[in-house]
Amino acid sequence: MTSRGTEGRQTVVISGAARGLGRALLRQCAARGDRVIALCRRPEALAGEPGMVEAVWLDLADETAILGLADRLGGTPIDLLVQNAAIRGATGGLAEVSGADLAAVMAVNVLGPLLLTRVLRPNLMAGCGRTVAMISSRAGSMAEGLDPDGDYAYRCSKAALNMATRKLAYDDPALTFLLLHPGWVQTEMGGPDAEVPVEVSARGILERIALATSADSGTFRTWDGRPVAW
Repeated sequence: MTSRGTEGRQTVVISGAARGLGRALLRQCAARGDRVIALCRRPEALAGEPGMVEAVWLDLADETAILGLADRLGGTPIDLLVQNAAIRGATGGLAEVSGADLAAVMAVNVLGPLLLTRVLRPNLMAGCGRTVAMISSRAGSMAEGLDPDGDYAYRCSKAALNMATRKLAYDDPALTFLLLHPGWVQTEMGGPDAEVPVEVSARGILERIALATSADSGTFRTWDGRPVAW
């Protein structure tokens, strides 16, 4: 369970916070009084957001920038880290698979979250919640993730993120690591046929995080609490 401070306020870091699900999470956290550190490539997009929101430039494809957060956020206790940033990559099936595209997707969707966890671990240990929530996807499930599309790179990256998070949970019992499938969300990435309103998904994700305990570390659930098969 993510512990809230004596004033009922947490410090929450959210990656990919300038749009879509990340922005909905930011707004809901800010509305409940949390301090939000919003990591994004377009900090100017968050100008005028109400509440205690600090926008910090970060491109998860840039290892140097990720490592630089150690200095930028040094000494700041963090209660909750929500790793939401992701890219989709080519969607044209096997014909469009390339080393460059696969490497780019894996860099943002897998390596980036691992490095961000490493860099911010001291901050998380200094906080109360000590929780890392990875926004994964059912698309990375071996059992449930086969659909008629051409998303080779994205699906492979989410499967890799799932394993990486399981390994983090195994290696680091001091933190709670959660894998969360947000649903088919009505965002730019989700497309026009998506089923779940972004505000509903964000609310469900925050509820799952609030209810989680250390015993849930390494588990994979949907935004509304259902287990996802590996």
